[in-house]
Amino acid sequence: MKKVFVSLCMASALIGLSSCASTKNAATLSSIGGEWNIIEINGSAVVPAPGQEFPYIGFDTKSGKVFGNSGCNRLMGSFDVNAKPGTIDLGALASTRMMCPDMTVENNVLSALSKVKKYKKLGTENIALCGSSNRPLVVLQKKESTVKLSDLDGKWMITEAAGEAIPEGMEKQPFIEFNVAEKRLHGNAGCNIINGAIQVDEVNPSAISFPQIISTMMACPDMEVEGRITKALNSVQSFGKLAGGGIGLYDADNSLVMVLVKK
Repeated sequence: MKKVFVSLCMASALIGLSSCASTKNAATLSSIGGEWNIIEINGSAVVPAPGQEFPYIGFDTKSGKVFGNSGCNRLMGSFDVNAKPGTIDLGALASTRMMCPDMTVENNVLSALSKVKKYKKLGTENIALCGSSNRPLVVLQKKESTVKLSDLDGKWMITEAAGEAIPEGMEKQPFIEFNVAEKRLHGNAGCNIINGAIQVDEVNPSAISFPQIISTMMACPDMEVEGRITKALNSVQSFGKLAGGGIGLYDADNSLVMVLVKK
């Protein structure tokens, strides 16, 4: 906590000396790649609600995707990767619609992000997001990843796909087994055996997809569950740990499409 407090104080001091109009703090697109904790809004330190982590935002500089969490809800959107370096428009971000006991941080985050038009380096490590007036609206600090590809290693039961629970007691209970070292997956979708590759992103540690999934061609009396599972797997773009345990797989819109529980 003391380390975080010192970092926040340093960021505040730097704001007084810098603005998004300062050429010495110019940043390129690659400067904002990855995930960032939102540590300050409009000059005030962000204080997460009890039991919650800092809100964060992530930028995929290859696809132009924006993702993160605003304090309660997941946020998502896109930005123009071909825009002039140092400029970015976050006015069209969307978010899920859960209600949390304290929405103060979330409301402040979303309000500030909606006004962002520029970004600059703040010191040697942080990033400032600014509005049209060049005043820093949001201060970002590089986020240490809480999820690693190695977390996926091993066998997982598929308990939910496309928003519906997987029935228990199936003759072939659906599962996925990840071999992280070889970047391969193997499993059963409820009827057929599936195999495929794991594709990751060096910049975004939570990004993942499964290109070229193949399966055997058996026909079973009920293919509905298998259809939901294969469709969900083909849409996966990221993963994360779930609050109640297990792993969640998400599509390009940050919608939860599959829930995995360790075997």
